[in-house]
Amino acid sequence: MTDIKEQVEDENKLETVISDDIELKGRLVFKNSLKIKGSFEGRIESDGHLVLGQEAEISADIVSKKVSVFGSVRGKIKAAQRIELYHNSKTYGDLITPDIIIEGGALFNGTCIMSEEK
Repeated sequence: MTDIKEQVEDENKLETVISDDIELKGRLVFKNSLKIKGSFEGRIESDGHLVLGQEAEISADIVSKKVSVFGSVRGKIKAAQRIELYHNSKTYGDLITPDIIIEGGALFNGTCIMSEEK
């Protein structure tokens, strides 16, 4: 799992990074990879990889291929491939995914439905 975490934390391997001093509201749609370090409220839709950084404060329903959480998120997360909840992350909401990783020290309050892979 360390290899996965190191790959996700390397911002050079991600298409776009939203800085920690940015606050956004609304509907966010993207195709490749995105890391949010700031705050976002609304809905996020993607065919790519969403990374929520340690500083992230997210209140949104999320639909994506893959979601990696290092910060705080409130809302339903549906991932076609995998959801990753890392140490010190806080997730409040329901998860739907065929594969999940929950690292020790991660906080998760909600339900989890393990859907079959397509």
